[in-house]
Amino acid sequence: MPRWLRFLVCVLVCVVFVLPLVAMVVVAFTPRDLILDGGAGLWPSRWTTDNVTGLFDRFPVWQWFRNALLVASLTTVLSVSVNLAAGFALAKLRFRGRGLVFLLVLSTLMVPVQAIMVPQFELVARMGLIGLFWAVVLPSASTALGVFLARQFFLSVPDELLDAARMDGCTYWSAFRRVVLPLSRPLIAVMALLAFMTQWNDFLWPLITLRDPDLYTLPVALSFLQGQYDADYGGLMAMALFSCVPLLIVFVVLQRFFVAGFSRSGIR
Repeated sequence: MPRWLRFLVCVLVCVVFVLPLVAMVVVAFTPRDLILDGGAGLWPSRWTTDNVTGLFDRFPVWQWFRNALLVASLTTVLSVSVNLAAGFALAKLRFRGRGLVFLLVLSTLMVPVQAIMVPQFELVARMGLIGLFWAVVLPSASTALGVFLARQFFLSVPDELLDAARMDGCTYWSAFRRVVLPLSRPLIAVMALLAFMTQWNDFLWPLITLRDPDLYTLPVALSFLQGQYDADYGGLMAMALFSCVPLLIVFVVLQRFFVAGFSRSGIR
């Protein structure tokens, strides 16, 4: 393929991915009357910040932002920790039924989330967690995809390193902490980004378990801007744009580890 054609394809792909973000920005700063009259376009005749300022005046946006950040951060830390430990055990520890355990973990990827939502809600309710942030955090403490990525990554770590650490007197835990974890930065970056992004964008489960509006996260709070007969499209786009900022920051910070983590985890 000629170089100019590859460049053209890359430009077209970038336009396809960037255009929704541009449309979000345009609608967020377009006056309400222009939106309702269909006069927003790609470059509206008038711009306004009323959608953004009105959003913060009418709703506790910062509180919802803190809730979302707290839930996503707790879930990320817990999920990465559990998935790393499980992946290391399945990759490096020898025990009976290891292959069967890994097969069972992978089989959960074929089960739709909606199929387990009712028993999961009943379990959380019996634990007395309904209405608490832990009702959202604990069910996401481990994921099959995270365990798979961790196991595939740790399989690429030479056993000789662990053997040398054991000969120096390290236990499995200290070898994992001192030898394996420093080599796992790309993997941790990928798992952290996936966990944070998934939890940050989650809508249905927080809506079911967090009954107090003061505990809502940003995706759930978006429902306040859409009524039965009308919707504040400018406010919706402003809220959506505001909720995208943390994801962009996290991706920019971790992007240099992202490709390396996937390539070394067996995902092509």
